[in-house]
Amino acid sequence: MSKIDAQTRFDAQHEISRISNFIKECVSESQASGVVVGMSGGIDSATSASLATGALGKNKVLALLLFEENSRDSNDYRDAKTMISKLQLKSREVSISPLVVRFKNSLQKAGLRPSVLTLGNIKARCRMVLLYSFANQNNLLVLGTGDRSEEEIGYFTKFGDGAVDLQPIAHLYKSQVKQLAQKLGVPSNIIDKPSSPHLWQGQQATDEIPIDYPSLDKIISFLYDKSMKRSEVAIKLGVPKSVVNDVVHLHEKSVHKREPPFSLVDSAHG
Repeated sequence: MSKIDAQTRFDAQHEISRISNFIKECVSESQASGVVVGMSGGIDSATSASLATGALGKNKVLALLLFEENSRDSNDYRDAKTMISKLQLKSREVSISPLVVRFKNSLQKAGLRPSVLTLGNIKARCRMVLLYSFANQNNLLVLGTGDRSEEEIGYFTKFGDGAVDLQPIAHLYKSQVKQLAQKLGVPSNIIDKPSSPHLWQGQQATDEIPIDYPSLDKIISFLYDKSMKRSEVAIKLGVPKSVVNDVVHLHEKSVHKREPPFSLVDSAHG
């Protein structure tokens, strides 16, 4: 599916139809029975689940709640449950806490004291294993929920939330996902809530990305859709060039996350 320039006029209804056809084709060509999606309580999973439900029908979408024990009284958990109820989806709930504890204990026995980041990635990969377990058992595809703003700077866990079978909104910037969410009737509190990968307590995406999402969208678009120079982007948007450099740095160092594994097959590495 082709990418959409953040500066291009965006027809949300047309894009919903285009994505719906894409989802239908992926499921049909894979001879799958539907999709499974992890519901985080955030805008990306709410939008992706809404698109899949519209494309396939509620009976072909399985929603998973994969939270830690101490997150079950959080707003994210309640928002995830709200979306499942709104879309009338079948759902299953599995706590990832026991899995994370076992991993942590095993690593410590091996002499490794996992950092907060390492544990966060373990959580994302535990969710991936659970999603694929339900997918395998029910002949489903794992529905990705990542958007382009985060994909371009590598703001996802490799073989965690980045391990999926189809990515319906990966060509859309966060600002465009918000427009789709509004058109699809996603509750405003979910749309307006700060994004978070939910890998540790209190984690907020805006604490880790170089700049707010609307500005990030424009920087990425000017750099990679318009092929503008860094200095031009900084001047046009009125942001420090160091911020633009940070975006470029994150994009370049995360190339391995977006591409197949390095190998000597069709490679310039040897």
